[in-house]
Amino acid sequence: MDDLIKFIVEAKKSSYAAQGDTQSVTPLLPGTKQLEYRQGDFFYRDIYAGMLNFVGQEIVYLKEKPIWSMSYTGGLLLNMDKLQIMSIYSFLREAMNLVSPKHPFRGPEKYSNADYCYANSAKGKIDKFNGREAISKNGHELYELFYAGGMVI
Repeated sequence: MDDLIKFIVEAKKSSYAAQGDTQSVTPLLPGTKQLEYRQGDFFYRDIYAGMLNFVGQEIVYLKEKPIWSMSYTGGLLLNMDKLQIMSIYSFLREAMNLVSPKHPFRGPEKYSNADYCYANSAKGKIDKFNGREAISKNGHELYELFYAGGMVI
């Protein structure tokens, strides 16, 4: 289990948190973005659709067999211009780069930088969990995401 958790943390830091969807490979599903990371016998795939409102799924494989998955949905809560949207998602990647083995699902419980605040509340452990993350600015919530997942048997 420790190896799986370490891999998930490294995969998340090396994919969306590192460069957003600029690392997207040719997606299996039309109209989606797909991020992948491989290390040894582990393989991570994140497939999602949308940007302002989105849905996605991450799957970790061990020797080509799915062993862990997380689904997520969320998006922006207000109409914003392109610069504001880019700023929020840049801050999100910053927070997600702080993912830890304690809660390897998304970012830390709390993180702030300039006017932005990131909050993540998770329940459960790697085998079965759910949670919500949010980004606010000056006390106004701008973004939210719900996630759930666990081991695949």
